[in-house]
Amino acid sequence: MFLHKLNMKSIYSLTICLATATALTIPVSSVSAQVKKTSQTPSNQPSSNQIPSKQIYNLRKQNLEQPTQGKNPPVNNTNNNGSNDNLTKPAPINNPVNNNPVNNNPSNNNSPSPTDIPSEELEEVKISSVTVVGVEGEQRDYIYNLLRTQAGKTTNRLQVQEDIRAIFGSGLIRNVKVLTEDTHLGVRLTYQVKANPKLTAVKIKGTQVLPSNIINESFTSLYGRVVNFKELQLGINRVNQWYKDNGYVLAQVVDQPQVADDGSVTLQVVEGVIEDIQVRFVNENGEDKDANGKPIKGQTQDYIIKREMQLKPGTVFNSNTANNDFRRIAGLGIFKDFRPKLNTAKDPEKVVLVLDVSESKTLSFSPGGGFSSATGFFGGATFGAENIGGRNQKVGGNVQINQRGLLFDVSYTDPWISGDPYRTSYQIKAFRQQNIPQVFDGGDTNVELPNGDRPRVVRTGGGVSFLRPLSKNTFERSEWVASAGLQYQRVTIEDADGKLSPKDQLGNNLSFSGTGNDDLLTVPLTVTRDKRNNNLSPTSGSFFRFSSDQSIPVGDSSILYNRLRGDYRFYIPTKLTQFTQGCRKDKSKTADCPQAFAFNIQGGTVFGDLPPYEAFSLGGANSVRGFQEGNLGSARSYAQASAEYRFPLLSFVNGTLFFDAATDFGTGNDVPGNPAGIRNKPGSGYGYGVGVRLQTPLGPIRLDYGFNNEGGNNILFGVGEKF
Repeated sequence: MFLHKLNMKSIYSLTICLATATALTIPVSSVSAQVKKTSQTPSNQPSSNQIPSKQIYNLRKQNLEQPTQGKNPPVNNTNNNGSNDNLTKPAPINNPVNNNPVNNNPSNNNSPSPTDIPSEELEEVKISSVTVVGVEGEQRDYIYNLLRTQAGKTTNRLQVQEDIRAIFGSGLIRNVKVLTEDTHLGVRLTYQVKANPKLTAVKIKGTQVLPSNIINESFTSLYGRVVNFKELQLGINRVNQWYKDNGYVLAQVVDQPQVADDGSVTLQVVEGVIEDIQVRFVNENGEDKDANGKPIKGQTQDYIIKREMQLKPGTVFNSNTANNDFRRIAGLGIFKDFRPKLNTAKDPEKVVLVLDVSESKTLSFSPGGGFSSATGFFGGATFGAENIGGRNQKVGGNVQINQRGLLFDVSYTDPWISGDPYRTSYQIKAFRQQNIPQVFDGGDTNVELPNGDRPRVVRTGGGVSFLRPLSKNTFERSEWVASAGLQYQRVTIEDADGKLSPKDQLGNNLSFSGTGNDDLLTVPLTVTRDKRNNNLSPTSGSFFRFSSDQSIPVGDSSILYNRLRGDYRFYIPTKLTQFTQGCRKDKSKTADCPQAFAFNIQGGTVFGDLPPYEAFSLGGANSVRGFQEGNLGSARSYAQASAEYRFPLLSFVNGTLFFDAATDFGTGNDVPGNPAGIRNKPGSGYGYGVGVRLQTPLGPIRLDYGFNNEGGNNILFGVGEKF
């Protein structure tokens, strides 16, 4: 008999743990790392091992026991297609609670099938009365309505078990005890329940990044109401969603809510704290060991990589931050391959970020040669050495040997001074350069050297410059950047044979000293603010630059001047034409339809001494199009304005309509030797025309056809937008 198996002489209590029976659902992100906390039965709730299984029934068989929390499964280093495509993540966490939602239906999937139930579990017994104690009023009525076991009818152990499930499934009950007593009319069943208290507070343990206002927004509406685990689950979902939306892809709420008698609920979170960041060098096959089984050694020092990372040991992993870190590392240009991934740490609640890097070749050499109107036939080479000493320092330049001597331009660059908190860089440069300046060229009248050659300006010198972003956060792109330096030049005026030629054929000085040799020691200062959406082909934002070159008198020429220059550009996105499919969309994005009005205003002046070769040159591809290079003017002071309408013609070809204008304010005569006046350069003018831009990975290749106000026209080539 069912009654005898319950032992009619004694009353036994059936206690089921809250965490077990409610099967509270806590979602786990598909990209979660192998970080979790072993679930624990709340200390204020009795454990299922108090139940005399032989007298009642075996809870393990009925799947009511709390799931066993085992060790973390091994890490799977394959990509799980999470929000960070560049990151290999560990396998997802096994659900730390029980990911089956509460089901009040008696056919709950957790129940065993009839073929699995021993026959004694299905033995029927008559119930004389059913009583619910521990709650009053509507709550008691609500629980009565959940019970299938009714007075005057028969029941069995399985049905009582399903009643318990239904009570816990309400979300309002913390504990249930089933008391049985034999009477002459049958078995008297008493469901002794303990209701949840009213919610007074929600505390979250283990969080570093979760804002308090998110906790309040998620649970405030529940305060003052009886704790309902179904409603509490909605708040937990909101917390987990905040983690996901903000890039904390490893973070989640784990374990069952702990409800205290005072109505406070404690939740445990695991956020995916980084225990360590490891740099590992790999070969072309992605292997981190050589043929002898020894770890591959790299040249790059670890700090060069780690200083580019905002993520540090002890911080919470964030996919958005990680992507920015990885872009900066890839931007160093010293790695052929870069593969980040996450591994399980010693602490199962933490992760180890492993950076697998394959280094690029550090040396480059490219010979070349040709013919130049300034130097004649020449031969030379371009060379570079990257990542010197594993510190990402660079040496590069070019050397040219021609009929008249040696030209070179060599630099040493450290892109981030070690130990500097502001990402300050410096460059040391040495050069010997030769060109035919536009100041001494062009115009309606040719004025050359007495021997018929065009004057060559040869600059030999060197200098050092420092550059610093002005943002306090070195991991963000800084709008403001400042630079300062010191440069010395020995400037010589020569003819085609390399002979000193200080005057032109009219007797005008081509150097400040009049000897053909000048010494220039200058302190250049520059500040820029860049708010453009794209450096190569901007369609919105603005750019501002202001520079000052202050000379220090040295040598026989003793030149003292200050050269000022300002440049402002701004861009207004528009959608006037619809030549491409991207522009024909109703809500096309800027990337689909790169179309804009672009404007540029710039000007400059020189105070004090002015060597003629340092005058501003007007006209040409980067000045007023429609004029040849330098044909508009050579000025002490100038102003220039440009306007363009840029629009796509094909997916890789853009069109441009432009207008340029410039003036020297009549200061051409103030340049020593009056190079503009003797060549009949107008000094002021405007140009207009059309152009096309061929889009390439290195930037647009520019072809413009312009007309000027004097009736002239020309075709100009260039690389990159004019501004």
